[in-house]
Amino acid sequence: MSDTNNEKHQQRQQKVKDKVDERIAAAQIEKGIFQVITGNGKGKSTSGFGTVTRCVGHGMKAAVCQFIKGTWPCGERNLLQGAGVEFAIMNTGFTWETQNKESDTAAAQATWQEAKRMLCDESINLVLLDEITYMITYGYIDLEEALEVISNRPAMQSVIVTGRGAHRKLTDLADTVSEVRNVKHAFDAGVKAQIGFDY
Repeated sequence: MSDTNNEKHQQRQQKVKDKVDERIAAAQIEKGIFQVITGNGKGKSTSGFGTVTRCVGHGMKAAVCQFIKGTWPCGERNLLQGAGVEFAIMNTGFTWETQNKESDTAAAQATWQEAKRMLCDESINLVLLDEITYMITYGYIDLEEALEVISNRPAMQSVIVTGRGAHRKLTDLADTVSEVRNVKHAFDAGVKAQIGFDY
């Protein structure tokens, strides 16, 4: 790279740095973050668990409520329980397999009671409500109650909600919303879900 090109590159990068530094300096609010990870693509729970791992890696306390995949083996749970992460698991599996609204509602409500306890505990830095959007969509958990509990959590506690079809009121309340878009999925081509990769 010539000296002129290098100098131009440095000038461009300095402008980028100045803008980034300005944004960092302006961001002075300290509070727990409410994030919604939704959309039809693969990776919503994976992203949530990645943040739980990050939290624990910094010596902080995290807790997880799993509302759908509780009967599947879960690599994240295998690892994170050993690191002190508390799990509340619905344990009924996929609602399209159980096909029993009464028992699914009871199971969702039991797990929701554990979630509410976690969302009141100031010692927990991060709560992951994995796949809770389905429970709200199906009416197993009341949307307004969920909004109230999340809104009234301890000030420095962060919450991640995952699942397809997040209600607009959840995304409106959230500080950060990520939508995972499906471009291509191995399962659609007939590839079986792989332990250690998919779950």
